[in-house]
Amino acid sequence: MTPPDPRLGILPGLLGYQLRHANLAVVGGFAERIAPFGVTAAQFGLLVLIGANPGASQAALARAFRANRSVMVRLIDRLEQAGLVERRARPGDRRSNAIVLTGQGAALLERLTEEVRAHEDAVTACLDAEETETLLALLRRINDARPAD
Repeated sequence: MTPPDPRLGILPGLLGYQLRHANLAVVGGFAERIAPFGVTAAQFGLLVLIGANPGASQAALARAFRANRSVMVRLIDRLEQAGLVERRARPGDRRSNAIVLTGQGAALLERLTEEVRAHEDAVTACLDAEETETLLALLRRINDARPAD
């Protein structure tokens, strides 16, 4: 005879508990889905930022990504070594580089975006469109209230 599942006490009513388990479903599956493309979740996020802000400086990308500059340099170095982004001289500012996607980077980002959307659709299949948007809006409010790193 199998013993009954333990009671969870207050855990189901805690935001952190629910977010942690949702995070496992969303992020774990996401990482598995993009792994065959040789890209990490952080690299995907940075590719999205660069695609949305072509020519942005490393410092601007670091602020938007909420990462320190040294982390940003390493991420960009890896993407550059993979041929996905390139640093270009910024006209009128020799102290910083403009970061842009290469053709290969743009093509990969398009493919990854399809994969990520399909994954998120699968994860949120238990929600209707309005519930999904409400969840996103609430999470954005929590994240927007968080002080910058």
